[in-house]
Amino acid sequence: MSTPVLALDIGGTKIAAGLVDANGVLLHQNRQPTPPGGDAEQVWAAASRAITEALAAAGGTVAGVGISSAGPINLADGTVSPVNIGNWRGFPIVEAVSGAVPGVPVRLAGDGLCMALGEHWRGAGQGAAFMLGMVVSTGIGGGLVLDGVPYDGRTGNAGHVGHVVVDLDGPPCSCGGRGCVEAIASGPHLVSWAREQGWSGTDARALAAAAEAGDGVAVRAFRRGARAVAAMIASVGAVCDLDLVVIGGGVANAGPVLFDPLRSALRDYTGLDFISGLRVVPAALGGEAGLVGAAALLR
Repeated sequence: MSTPVLALDIGGTKIAAGLVDANGVLLHQNRQPTPPGGDAEQVWAAASRAITEALAAAGGTVAGVGISSAGPINLADGTVSPVNIGNWRGFPIVEAVSGAVPGVPVRLAGDGLCMALGEHWRGAGQGAAFMLGMVVSTGIGGGLVLDGVPYDGRTGNAGHVGHVVVDLDGPPCSCGGRGCVEAIASGPHLVSWAREQGWSGTDARALAAAAEAGDGVAVRAFRRGARAVAAMIASVGAVCDLDLVVIGGGVANAGPVLFDPLRSALRDYTGLDFISGLRVVPAALGGEAGLVGAAALLR
């Protein structure tokens, strides 16, 4: 069997490490919780534990390391500043991983791009030439595959679709702007809006269950969020001439509660012939997409 790639997936709630073979099959994975409010050393210690466990499962030998990280990232410096990991600002992740796994290539990309790469290689995006892969969860992120290859842009942050503005007078966003789709349609913001309308639940999973059961406020919350996501997809689709959008993440797990109003709203925004057939489908790999996509950086 060929030597596997060690894949690392860093997010605001969990840090995962895995081993991926040359066919994109995930052979091993382990997860560590991202220390809430932890300082930079504590967050790195969690990542280091995940790496050590994966290396042990590989018998100490890997072909390289692919890193998927929440962003923004800085490819030139090999650093990351995840919005949802407050104490990692300019953290030298490539240098740190290279020290932990010496003598092999280390590649870095944003988590949205890695999700897109994973779905394009092994999931719902197979065969698509111009694709957006995106996650709707605690935040909203994305990555672009254009003409069959990943596109990371000037700094590595292309595809940051969560911060496409869809409401000119919309609410403030954690990025410092306002009216971003993330500030309307991410899980916490769906819940916040629903609670303002009188819903008494506490999280997006419960909100999805309430919407599925026909709760009026919950249904309206998902319709509002879906319309914002549809407006963003139509805009990105027109700019990038897309043929497919693959959506994963915790909120996307709501299924028809999200996808039915999203596809309906999308028809209102895709009047141009070349994007009128733009397809939107659920992701196939679930939480494994980031690890598979991180490994794909070494292909």
